[in-house]
Amino acid sequence: MSPKAKTVYICENCGYETAKWVGKCPNCNEWNTMTEEVAVPLKSNGTVIPTGRIATAKSLSEIDFTEEPRFVTGISELDRVLGGGIVKGSVVLLSGDPGIGKSTILLQICNALQKNLKILYVSGEESAFQIKMRAGRIGVKSDNLSIMTETDVCAVCEYIKSQKPDLVMIDSIQTMQIEGISSSQGSIVQVRESTNMLLRTGKSLEIPVFIVGHVNKGGDIAGPKVMEHIVDTVLYFEGERNQSYRILRGIKNRFGSTNEIGVFEMTETGLKEVENPSAMLLSGRMSEVSGGCITCVIEGTRPILAEVQGLVTPSGFGNARRTATGFDYNRLNLLLAVLEKRLGLGFSNLDAYVNIVGGMRLDEPAADLAVALALVSGLKDVPIDENVIAFGEIGLSGELRSVPRAQARINEAARLGFTKCILPKACIKQISSCPDSLELVGVRSLGQAIGIIKG
Repeated sequence: MSPKAKTVYICENCGYETAKWVGKCPNCNEWNTMTEEVAVPLKSNGTVIPTGRIATAKSLSEIDFTEEPRFVTGISELDRVLGGGIVKGSVVLLSGDPGIGKSTILLQICNALQKNLKILYVSGEESAFQIKMRAGRIGVKSDNLSIMTETDVCAVCEYIKSQKPDLVMIDSIQTMQIEGISSSQGSIVQVRESTNMLLRTGKSLEIPVFIVGHVNKGGDIAGPKVMEHIVDTVLYFEGERNQSYRILRGIKNRFGSTNEIGVFEMTETGLKEVENPSAMLLSGRMSEVSGGCITCVIEGTRPILAEVQGLVTPSGFGNARRTATGFDYNRLNLLLAVLEKRLGLGFSNLDAYVNIVGGMRLDEPAADLAVALALVSGLKDVPIDENVIAFGEIGLSGELRSVPRAQARINEAARLGFTKCILPKACIKQISSCPDSLELVGVRSLGQAIGIIKG
């Protein structure tokens, strides 16, 4: 007797599975995201059925290891995020908002590698004519680049096995499907099984595969969370739609550093590398204006200077408003509480706004001091000297905590012409050499740092 088909409901947002339909997902609390899927259970009678296959294992010392050669694209910002280039047999998931530049950077990779590699570009969203138009705009011309407009993953994998290209691009995984699965395109099951099939094909033939993934309304990668676990690298494009700068961030990387970033500028001819993001983020800032402070954060292996803007105004409503762009909202409330409790500064009846210039997002606690100084500067209407930079983590007692890689931070500040650096006193012992042009001011508390900018 054949096994009976079982109907399950899977959340399109987080992959939660339940036997009955519900309007609100119990796991992610999203409404109307449950889709019906048919799962056929395996036949089981309580016994183990031998397959005739015997698994083998090797000791660690028996495994030969040689450094895998990488395909260096020549796009230095991308190569840095990937850890030095594209590893053979790796599977890279590239995600981001619509129109952010995912398809553009794939074609630019093709343009960089087309002379030496045979590349297959599979599109389930655009026609070959549309891809040809974009390729012409960014200057991609090569007989080594093959375009396939196909959504059947089985057909794509068979073509890969027969032609054996050196590199495969899939744009996008949400348009791919397996004919034997009854679910529609973009469903949890289709995305998961399509990714698995592409991964097995790429690994068996040692062909690197780039997969474009869409995002949901919450900004997370659409599809099952397991998709991010099975791939080797997860890259995410960030940036504001009304700004030309894009940040490529490495969320996961089995072959390099995580949290590495690459900075690009979107132009008419494609994405252009920004080799000095600190200078880009600081360009156009005004001097002698209150509410601005420069800080230095570490993104992967790179120190980056960013401008923090703070604006404090009287509240026109009963409750004070707090807004943070590029900075954690809860962290902003914590810093305001410290400023009010420990230093007696009245923010409770004032609206406070924090903005990180250039579309950057500062998640590192080292940005705490610059945010606090920018808010105090906006409150007192006292400008901070344009040649001053500050970094440090603030504790709930108002003390300044040490942050890692202080040497790299001050070197970057000195390179861009800053003359004074306010930092936690505990960081001074980390610094082996200080540039002559930069004055280090070590402070123990937030009150001491505020006294310096007022003076």
